[in-house]
Amino acid sequence: MINIESKIEVLKQKCAEANMRLTPQRIEVLKMIASTDTHPDAEAVYEAVKEVMPFISLDTVYRTLASLEDLGLIFKVDNELPKSRYDADLSPHCHFICVKCGAVYDIHMDNHIEPPKESFKYGEVLQTNLQVKGICHKCRG
Repeated sequence: MINIESKIEVLKQKCAEANMRLTPQRIEVLKMIASTDTHPDAEAVYEAVKEVMPFISLDTVYRTLASLEDLGLIFKVDNELPKSRYDADLSPHCHFICVKCGAVYDIHMDNHIEPPKESFKYGEVLQTNLQVKGICHKCRG
């Protein structure tokens, strides 16, 4: 499970380094994403944060998600999904993505995923991401 308080401390540090304001919106959006393993889309983040901050707008949520991604605190799970989904768990793990309903599940592995050796000839590898696509048990019936 993600330690939300440590995520907020990292947010404070990264905002200071990037000369960005540490806003309540950034804190609440990060807390929401870090507190779930459902990989929410922007609308789900908006609905959850709106419970705490009733005057937040969907546009603010989108801009906040982009800033948190730029700071390296969250990432988009898969660019091929109909809606971008976000994950605050930066530990090495993979995702199972249902091609029917779009559900995203974490797959935690004991060993680290090594990038193919050939990838280094193109440049520095910053991240290796494995995604498994299939049909989840709920959709299969």
